[in-house]
Amino acid sequence: MADLSTLARPYAKAAFDYANEHGVVNAWEDFLFIASTIVSDKSFHTMLDNPAVSAEHKSAALTDLYDTQVAGDGESAFKQLLSATKGSSDSSSSPKVSAALSNFVNQLAEQERLALLPEVYEHYRRHKAISLKQLDAYVTTAYPLTVAQREQIQTRLSTSLNASVVIHETVDPSLLAGATIKVGDKIIDDSVRGKLKQLKTQLTA
Repeated sequence: MADLSTLARPYAKAAFDYANEHGVVNAWEDFLFIASTIVSDKSFHTMLDNPAVSAEHKSAALTDLYDTQVAGDGESAFKQLLSATKGSSDSSSSPKVSAALSNFVNQLAEQERLALLPEVYEHYRRHKAISLKQLDAYVTTAYPLTVAQREQIQTRLSTSLNASVVIHETVDPSLLAGATIKVGDKIIDDSVRGKLKQLKTQLTA
């Protein structure tokens, strides 16, 4: 049997093609992110595996949860999670699930593919990145970046890679100073720890 990633690809492509054509790429991405989080929850996953629960009920449970927790007016953990993912403090309501998006979820449910949503979301993000020529850069530093440092890194990477670059930051004090940058399968290690390790290798060679 094909792996989950392979099974998810055609659904992700269909979703992105529709969303891109109709100008709702971000709205669909938001839903897929939250939906992938929901279906990964153990209790919800148990419900998906229950043959006594109809496909219609499963899809409705997913879209209703999004509408109430993310598209609703009140604060919720899902809104905060979505804001954190976007790197923004804005937790305003998102649009409710559209008829087209609801139909997409229904199709997944009818084909018993709702559990694929995490993989669908990842492939969807790749389609979006390719469309926008956008790359994710994972920057790890010994200390939090200043605004100026972040802009400098982003500008240099965007210029060298000829693409829009999204910075994802983490702090690791063990680096001592400097930074490591990972873009795709390429890693740039400009940390003091990395340089010390390189020096040790040269001395013991």
